[in-house]
Amino acid sequence: MVRMSQEMYQSLEPVTLVGGGELTAASLNTIMAIAPSLVAADGGANLLLALGLMPDALIGDLDSVLPHVRDQIRAERILLVSEQETTDFEKCLIRITAPLILALGFTGARVDHALAVWNALVRHPGRPCIIVSDTDVACVLPREISLTLVPGTRVSLFPLGAVGVRSTGLRWPTAGISFAPDGAIGTSNMATGDVRLVADGPKMILILPRDCLPLLIAALTDRWSRAERW
Repeated sequence: MVRMSQEMYQSLEPVTLVGGGELTAASLNTIMAIAPSLVAADGGANLLLALGLMPDALIGDLDSVLPHVRDQIRAERILLVSEQETTDFEKCLIRITAPLILALGFTGARVDHALAVWNALVRHPGRPCIIVSDTDVACVLPREISLTLVPGTRVSLFPLGAVGVRSTGLRWPTAGISFAPDGAIGTSNMATGDVRLVADGPKMILILPRDCLPLLIAALTDRWSRAERW
């Protein structure tokens, strides 16, 4: 069931949110099998219609939507947000109510756009969102998460503010490290088996290999279903 108002897009199903960055049809099909509700963030609509897909909703200021694409989308599916204080990704993030948001097409094309995505995630850490690319998955590290990972799996932690993280199951333990974007970071760590991470604030991005998406969804959905968000 989907509900659209002038201010919000509400779905009882997980949502695939598509941006205007790098995206393959194969990756989109895989993600839509998990999250069948389809939302375009502004110029993401151009990619979707080029692939023969009609979004359930289009959200943004519409400055990147091609005229012939906008003409094909019914007015009741468009949520126009004209303010310029937020990016199109953030416009979507704060207006989508769903059990899970899997965001594609928000990495790879432009570094500044990718940085804006990470910024929006940590400023809205309660939103159930995972960023997906062909190589990685990323989300705000919750207060606590446990993951059963194959030894040798890459586990990267990148801080977007001052934050501490206690860990078990990592090759290089993180307890006692004062992480900061202009100081210590935790990229390219490695699992030695089951991993448990406990963060003291919503300022850390967790990045895992793409094939860890099912594990990450399961771990986060369990926490989100119990309202254990930041």
